[in-house]
Amino acid sequence: MTNSVEEARQALGKRLREIRRRAGLSGRELARLEGWHESKVSKYEFGKLHASDAVIRAYCKHSDAEDQLEDLLATLHAVDSAYVEWKRLLGSSLKAGQERLQRIEAEARVIRNYQPVIVTGLLQTPEYAEVMLRWVGEFHQLPGDIDQAVAARMQRQQALYKRDKRFHFLIGEAALYTTVGDDQVMIGQLDRLLTAGSLPRVTFGIIPMTAEARVLFNNFVLYDNRLAAEEGSTAKLTVTQPREIALYLRAFDTLARQSVTGEPARRLIRQALETRSI
Repeated sequence: MTNSVEEARQALGKRLREIRRRAGLSGRELARLEGWHESKVSKYEFGKLHASDAVIRAYCKHSDAEDQLEDLLATLHAVDSAYVEWKRLLGSSLKAGQERLQRIEAEARVIRNYQPVIVTGLLQTPEYAEVMLRWVGEFHQLPGDIDQAVAARMQRQQALYKRDKRFHFLIGEAALYTTVGDDQVMIGQLDRLLTAGSLPRVTFGIIPMTAEARVLFNNFVLYDNRLAAEEGSTAKLTVTQPREIALYLRAFDTLARQSVTGEPARRLIRQALETRSI
């Protein structure tokens, strides 16, 4: 999860080192001008010490590179927001987290979502969502605004009916068997999935458990071709680097080719339903 962020910090440090060297400014002189310990310059430039807005401004000022200031600040802020711990991201309530997602989804025209072991929030029933959100709230010790959070998640699903949007959902077959709540909750959720692919702007696929392990990614969501979000256990990784976005797109396309849709997908769902109805 952190490799991408570390690489971005190292890349930013390399840019700072390049503008300093092009200006003929030594690291020792820059440290003297700013009142820093000499070792700080090396740490900033190798990504071992987190730069701040003030550090970026100092580099641009003393390297006569004011024309690069805004771009460097934008890069810094993108790095800062790329890896965010769940406690900070969720804020004070579960509802706030759902509302934040809704704002991100509102800006996208094409959303691609891959979930290997659970059903994605945009396809969840209220009962399934309630259990999931309760788990999240208890784990992260957030206030119990479960009803409000469920309502906000259901409100997000209205986007499925908007004509200007397209959705492609992929879930692993394991998601059909991973118990969330109890059998009744799962039966309701599986029934919901039987009709998931019938919406005019939704493609729904299931990756069989027998599919070859060609992509070893965590769950992730792609918003158009500009942003990817990958959820870890303790934090969320947001990627905007085009080179990395291309890899997520390639991974999704590979998974999509391995998935089954339509009647073959419904057959897998009905098989999972049979295990709950015995």
